[in-house]
Amino acid sequence: MKYFPPIIGLFLAIILTQSCRPSQKITKSEPIKIDSSIFQQKPDDFSSLVEMQTSLGTMKIELFFHTPNHRENFLKLAKQEFYNGLLFHRVIKGFMAQAGDPLSRSAAPNARLGGGGTGYEIEQEINSNYFHIKGALCAARLSDDVNPEKKSSGSQFYIVSGTEINPSILDQNERKYNIVYSNEQRQLYQKMGGAPQLDMQYTVFGRVYEGLEIIDLISNQATNNADRPSTDIKILNIKIVKE
Repeated sequence: MKYFPPIIGLFLAIILTQSCRPSQKITKSEPIKIDSSIFQQKPDDFSSLVEMQTSLGTMKIELFFHTPNHRENFLKLAKQEFYNGLLFHRVIKGFMAQAGDPLSRSAAPNARLGGGGTGYEIEQEINSNYFHIKGALCAARLSDDVNPEKKSSGSQFYIVSGTEINPSILDQNERKYNIVYSNEQRQLYQKMGGAPQLDMQYTVFGRVYEGLEIIDLISNQATNNADRPSTDIKILNIKIVKE
């Protein structure tokens, strides 16, 4: 998902606001209804764990070991309480919810958001083992035309809510990016939905392993024309459970 600094802030028609929007056109649709128990595999022993408390509920999140720069950066910002009070400032039903813009902390109701950040970017850690299945935690970034190296925003992220997908897009991705989806990954996409059109384009550095229903609550909120929820949805705090 993309993020945009203030000078590009008006172009919030891109994906992750700092914006986390994909370069492809996104069709808004109903999120797929899933039994979250199918995604209850335990976190890896080497992963870091956090709990994100929002105004709509709490999500337990695994931060992947094999994306160390993104993991450590997220933990650093959590320790600094950087995210406390920030909004989910861009939400698209059946797609994703984006947060991490420090300008959202005390934003006026009609303010257009997505241009704030830490003042630095992170080298991409795109990993062919991590995909945009429902619940994926991913880094927002600027679009390819100004960011061909796919560097990530220092603070903005999105969580995939996703929608039902056609398996053919996975076949297309395999040919396009020379990757192979495992049977388990294909089954998860089929059962849970996601946003595979973003695979191999943004760094996926974690996943919600408990509290997936909160993603649906957030993504189902009414929004304005800039995809900002009509009623503010805040990150209250992020608790580090395991480093």
